[in-house]
Amino acid sequence: MPEHIKASIAAIMDQIALRPDERHLLQEALREKIAELRATGHPVPSDILRLEEALEDPENDDLWDNLPV
Repeated sequence: MPEHIKASIAAIMDQIALRPDERHLLQEALREKIAELRATGHPVPSDILRLEEALEDPENDDLWDNLPV
């Protein structure tokens, strides 16, 4: 995985943990980075795909309310 994309994804994940109330905005940024990664022909790691799925599922909303800050 290209290092700049890996660093961007890590930063987005950190921001999701710090600002769970803005996760839907950050989710879009994560999707863009995943698309960028796919465009390079690299596989998307399964943990990142699971995070994307968890962010999309409205039943998981309460998971983001109690993250440590």
